[in-house]
Amino acid sequence: MANNSDDKNTIRTRTTGKVWNTLKPRARTMRKNPTPAEDRLWSRLRRKQVAGLRFRRQAPIGQFIVDFYCPSMRLVIEVDGAIHDVPEIAERYASRQQYLESLGLRVVRFTNSDVLNELDAVIERIGHIVNEQP
Repeated sequence: MANNSDDKNTIRTRTTGKVWNTLKPRARTMRKNPTPAEDRLWSRLRRKQVAGLRFRRQAPIGQFIVDFYCPSMRLVIEVDGAIHDVPEIAERYASRQQYLESLGLRVVRFTNSDVLNELDAVIERIGHIVNEQP
């Protein structure tokens, strides 16, 4: 395998072994049954519609499944519902975000409401984020 930064980035975030065997079917199920907000955002992220970048949806990273992931930009996009306002859930997601950031990933969050009611603004924000990154 070539030793370039893309390979290193891919290897660092790849889920393997028993965790992969557990997460893979769960991620597949989540892709088949997206929330309305995830479905709407995916319609704009798929097929390299944002800055020509490839996004994956319901992508396993470590022991987690993230909503959307752009490997070349090391960008995670999460779409949060009302459940994320519950303190225990918010704590869990804060530690999850710390873990993802420890891998060198940038995590950006949008609410379901943002995606459903202001999709163009969400896409514009994502465009700005990818243009800011080196």
